[in-house]
Amino acid sequence: MNRGVRTAVVLVIALVMATLASYALYLAVQQMPVREVEVNSVPVVVATQDLPVGTMLTADHIKVTQWPASSPVSGGFEDAAGVSDRGLIAPIIMNEPITEVKLAPREAGGGLPPSIPLGMRAISIKVNEVVGVAGFVVPGTRVDVLATVGRVSGSTMSKAVVSNVQVLTAGTRYDLEDSRSGEPLPSTVVTLMVTPEEAERIALASIEGQLVLTLRNPLDTKPTDTEGIRTAALMGETPPPPVVVQRQGRRVAVKPTPAPPKPYTVEAIRGGSRSQEEVKN
Repeated sequence: MNRGVRTAVVLVIALVMATLASYALYLAVQQMPVREVEVNSVPVVVATQDLPVGTMLTADHIKVTQWPASSPVSGGFEDAAGVSDRGLIAPIIMNEPITEVKLAPREAGGGLPPSIPLGMRAISIKVNEVVGVAGFVVPGTRVDVLATVGRVSGSTMSKAVVSNVQVLTAGTRYDLEDSRSGEPLPSTVVTLMVTPEEAERIALASIEGQLVLTLRNPLDTKPTDTEGIRTAALMGETPPPPVVVQRQGRRVAVKPTPAPPKPYTVEAIRGGSRSQEEVKN
């Protein structure tokens, strides 16, 4: 028997022995008893699907599952009776435990009203896709509301009327306004949560001019306090210097009174003469 044959025989024997050993170990592991560790658990009500704000919970939205007792859910429920027929005031994802802080009172019903805190109001404004920051204004984001109003002391002015307000809902509705063909026109409606005073400012600004939304960083909570900008300042015109007057023995700088708008004039031609005449209302 030459050297090559002896090497092949040794490899075959080693392979057979390794296979037998592996199979014997597999049988031994299969015959080992399974040790089950019992974990103390408690029943907890969780969501069966993603649920948005305002959902009225029913049996199809919830289920009871076992939760480790070592990590209890604060404010959770052990049975479905505690959450049935109650509205959500915060969104919930699938398999998330339902807690008391995310539910409206039992008699409050569902929809948007239960999610409005006491002392606050919800106001809706209609904007287009660009004004709505190209779709980035979604529920939970915070925005400033800018108003551009004409005829302010003879010029157009833009200023932030409210700042750092939360978006409750944002979506598209369909109406027939300005539709000659009778087909529905899409328009984006954004609902904001504001104070009563802010609601008054937005309502007046929506009538007097055009509203624009600006998106904020959620960590930036500083109020937007600006003086606004007029058309003259936008085009680089230098404002007149302040007027210093004496008031109660002190020198006080006051803003000068803006010049009245120039009257409308027309050119009159009588024979061979021309003249400018003022148009009176």
